[in-house]
Amino acid sequence: MTVDRVVHLMAGMMVLLSLLLANMHHPDWIWLTAFVGLNLAQSGITSFCPLAFMLKKAGVPEGSACH
Repeated sequence: MTVDRVVHLMAGMMVLLSLLLANMHHPDWIWLTAFVGLNLAQSGITSFCPLAFMLKKAGVPEGSACH
């Protein structure tokens, strides 16, 4: 897997997890969805993604998820 694919996978899983937790446990979990959305918007504007930075440092190969 490439950095782009892992970032997309993690963002999607975090959104789904937060929606599940908000539905099953407490509505405040929706703030996790907002955090993920803000992070995605920030990375789209600035081209800096903290998760991608960490994955690159860990040796995950770079690549494009969308061809």
